[in-house]
Amino acid sequence: MKIIVDADSCPGREYIEKVAKEYNIEVNMYCDINHIIESDYSSVKIVDSGFQSVDMYIVNESTKGDIVVTQDYGVAAMVLGKKAYAISPKGYIYSDDNIDKLLFERHISSKVRRSGGKTNNPKKRTSEDDERLYRNLIKLIKNL
Repeated sequence: MKIIVDADSCPGREYIEKVAKEYNIEVNMYCDINHIIESDYSSVKIVDSGFQSVDMYIVNESTKGDIVVTQDYGVAAMVLGKKAYAISPKGYIYSDDNIDKLLFERHISSKVRRSGGKTNNPKKRTSEDDERLYRNLIKLIKNL
């Protein structure tokens, strides 16, 4: 098992690494060349910039039993199909039970924006989000 992080826009990296250190789990953070990420614990893998380049590396690297941290529902859906686990940077666990609904809501929001409508911005990160990420990462690890 390893933890794979979509690190381009992933707050909470310190909580991910904290859990990984506690359970001695490898962490691979992926970002494109436009982001600078440094870590004393994780392997930082820099890929070319381009539409969904980081996403494709993450999906291709993930295997059964891995944990993928991403806020992208599409990436989450693909890794769930590979029997990996997916969790958002705010600690919400993606599953076969909720991913279809999330993808549909993303589709509807995209249609609204394309037609000139407005959708809500994501809520600001809170300390509760950090705690949920930490707690649910441990929950996923223990369930494996």
